[in-house]
Order: sequence, then structure tokens, then C-alpha cells
Amino acid sequence: MSLARNTLVQSTLTLGSRVLGFARDLALAARFGQGPMMDAFTTALMLPNMFRRLFAEGAFAQAFVPIYGGVREREGEEAAAVTASEALSFIFGVVAGFCILLQIAMPWIMPWLLSAWRDDVGVMTAAVTAAQLTMPYLACMTIASLLSGVLNTSGRFALSAGVPVFLNLCTLVPLLAPSLIPMEQPLILVAVSAAVSVSGLVQMGLLWWGVRRLGVTVRLSWPRLTPGVKKTLALAVPGVLAGGAFQINSLVSQFLAGSNEGARSVLYNADRLYQLPLGLVGVALGLALVPRLTRAFVSGDHEGGRRTMDDGMTLALAFALPAAVALFVIPFFIIDATVTRAAFTSQDAARTADVLRQFAWGVPAFVLVKVLTPPFFARQDTRRPMIYAVASVIATVVLGAGLFFGLSRVGVDGVLGLAVATSTAAWLNVALLAGTLAREHVWRPSPAFLSRFVRVVGASVLMGLVLFLASLNYPLLSRLLLTKEIAVLIVCGVGAAVYGAALLGLRAVTLAELKGVLRREPGAKAVQGLD
Repeated sequence: MSLARNTLVQSTLTLGSRVLGFARDLALAARFGQGPMMDAFTTALMLPNMFRRLFAEGAFAQAFVPIYGGVREREGEEAAAVTASEALSFIFGVVAGFCILLQIAMPWIMPWLLSAWRDDVGVMTAAVTAAQLTMPYLACMTIASLLSGVLNTSGRFALSAGVPVFLNLCTLVPLLAPSLIPMEQPLILVAVSAAVSVSGLVQMGLLWWGVRRLGVTVRLSWPRLTPGVKKTLALAVPGVLAGGAFQINSLVSQFLAGSNEGARSVLYNADRLYQLPLGLVGVALGLALVPRLTRAFVSGDHEGGRRTMDDGMTLALAFALPAAVALFVIPFFIIDATVTRAAFTSQDAARTADVLRQFAWGVPAFVLVKVLTPPFFARQDTRRPMIYAVASVIATVVLGAGLFFGLSRVGVDGVLGLAVATSTAAWLNVALLAGTLAREHVWRPSPAFLSRFVRVVGASVLMGLVLFLASLNYPLLSRLLLTKEIAVLIVCGVGAAVYGAALLGLRAVTLAELKGVLRREPGAKAVQGLD
């Protein structure tokens, strides 16, 4: 149950960040609605957000941990620190140069990214400025990701899971400031974009402090392509592509949606909800699994590795399935009750809800990919997951473009096609990863896992029935419970309670196991200030 405990620690900290992120999105929706400034902001944040998810939310850390951990195990802490310093210096130099080039070229890039507003000079100018201001965040996330990998290798997950909260704290300040000082929308956009990069500096500084407290000295120096850097890049770059397939697919969808007014805003608001299970559970499980599986494979404990995978898959599905059911059954209830206000209308909520429902059935796949890639990373095999990731990206491009333009031509919202393509591609990736692990006898579903899986499905169905009945009575519940915000909180709380009771009743989980989650692993020690 120590795997569950580590996942719980990360998920709890991530939940705090996501709650603040949701508050930020409410403020964004109130300030911009689904108008041109919202499209400009989501476009400016598109590349930094993708890098944050690739690097800060686990893909790079998952690939780097086996490399750093292997050197530390074989050659000691000092050699591992040298490996980390060389890799950090080289990768930071490349990314910083890339950021500067993007800033220079942004006036020519933005009309292609935001083609729906290409002829509006005011929107284009604001979008270009916003994108240039957010670019330093990429460089900060490069350093933060490697420092997170160092902490994770030492079994320290709390700090790396907690620092993303500063992105939301920093961006909330300029969004709330107009309540005190009147500001025009373009000025708010510029201030929020600058706050993104400020938050990157804060996160990077805190993680650097955490690594120093751990006793590891990582230094920035002039970039050199040393043998250690070459090995790190050979494994980490494919690992980032493999672990970040979902984020790349999201970027593809954002790019295709650029010609549709309001589509970027719809995707942004839907993304924030359907990616919540991925951020809370998928990323946390992936980061916790890699060190454990690495130890199991290095020591030849293949049975221990299989048990760890069973636990990881069970935990992933226990959270992802009910989340998928809720997002599929009551998407309008959730969005209208929480987001609709000021410039964001009920019509906007209805459009977003339709798109969210198509993402919902892909939620389990988004989470499972994070659990199925660690067995490859732990064996330093990043090539095949990368190949499977490329296949899913190709599927997203082909299917997404076909459905987006095809549906648009017949008068149906093309964004629905992008959601369908993203979910389909995720399940394709799951099938390829799971099939390979099964063929190589690394992991196959055990009878115990299948038994728990069936019970989790049963509990999710019971919860879904309760939520469906509530959705039929949404207007009535809003009146009886005074406000729609209170109604959605109570309905979600009742749904969670029904699901938890069903899990216990069907013995998908026992009280003894729940108590075990709260116990620290024998012999585990906390580093003061980190855990």
C-alpha cells in the first residue's frame, strides 16, 4: 500500500493546485468569456502549457529517473550529481535558445496558430505580446523538471507536486486586480501572461532549494555534449515524446481548432475538467511507479514488478472510471453550475459540455497510458513507447482533421470531432503498450486484478445512475438547494459517497487497505522541509 500512499500525497497536493487552477479559470471565463482575448490567451499559453505537462507533470521526470538512479546506484551520489548538472546545462541551453527564436518569430507564427482572428490587428498584437511574455516559462520548466527527477529518485514527491500551485497563484493576481483597479481586456491579458513566467521562476527556485536541502549539488555551466549527456538525451527525448503523447495530441487539436471562432476556448475549458483525473492520479502514479519498477527489474524481482503493476492499474481505474462516468453523465450540470457567469453564457456551457462528453470516454485511457509506460522506462526502453506515441499522434491528426472539417461542412460543431479523435488515439496507445507488455510477459492482468476491476465497474455504474437521476432534475435541485453551485457540490458529494460505499460493499477495497494507505513505509525517513 506504500504505492497508494505516495500517490495519495502527490494527488492531495495536486488537488490543491487544481482547485486554485479552477478558480483561475472561473476568473478567466468571467473576464474574457469565449471571445477573442480568451482565444488569444489560450493560444499564448498553448506551448508553455504543453511543456509544463511534458516536463513538470512527469514525462521527462519518468524518463530521467532511471538514468539518474542508475548512475547513483552504480557510481554514487557525486557522479549522479555530475550527470544531472551536465544534462541540465545542455538541455537548458537548447530550450533557452529555442524560446528566444520563438519570441522573435512569433509575429509570423501567431497568424497561423490563431487564424480565426488573423485580420484583427488588435487581437493579433495582443496575442503576439502575450505569447512572447510566456516563453520564459519553458526554460524555467526545463530546470524544474530535472530537479523534480532528482527529488523523485530519492523518494521525495511532495515538493515537486506542490510547486505548480504558484502558476495559479501568480496568474490569479492580475485577474482579480481589475476588481480594484479598472483595466481593459488587452492589459489584463498582458499582465496574466507575464505572471506565467514569474510563476516559472518561483517554481524553479523552490525546487533548487529542495535539491540543495537534500544534499545534492546541481550546477549550471556552459553546455557540453558529453557522453553522459548523449546517453541522457538518447533515452530522455524519446521518453518525453512517449510520455507526452497525450499532450502532443492536445496541441494538435488546438492547432486544428485555430480556424474556428471560440473553439480554442471550448477546448481549454473542457481540457481543465477531463485532465483533472490525469493530473491527480495518472501523473502521480507514473512518478511513483518508475523508481519502484526500476528497483524490481534491476534486482530481478519480476514477480514484485508484476504486483506493483497490478496495484498501479487498480488504483488508476478506481479513480479514472468514476471520473469518466461523471463527466459523461453530467457535463452540462458541472460546467453550467461552476463556470457560467458574466461573459460565459449557458450557450457556451452547452457547447463545452457536448465536447467534454466526447473526451470523457477517453479519460481511463489518458490515465492508463501513464501507468503502462513506466515498465518500459524502468528498463530504459523509451524507443517503443515513442513509436506508439507517434502512431497515436498520426491517428489524432488524420481522424481529427477528417472529423473537424467534415462535421463543420455539414453544420455540426467540428470541435466534437477533435475530442473523438483524441480519445480514440489514447485508446490506441493503451492497446499498443498493454499488448507489448503482455507479449513479453512483463505484465498481464492477474485474476485478482480482473476481480477488482469488475467490482470497480459495478461501483461506477451505481454512481452513474445516481448522477443521471440528478441531471434530470437539475433545475429543481438548483431551486431547492438555493443555488446551482451548491447543487453541483451536493450532487458530486452524494455521487462520491455512493461510489465509496459501493467499493466497500462490493469489496473492491477493504478498510484494512485504506488504513494501510496512511502508513509510512517501514524505514522511510522524511527530509525536513521536503516531506
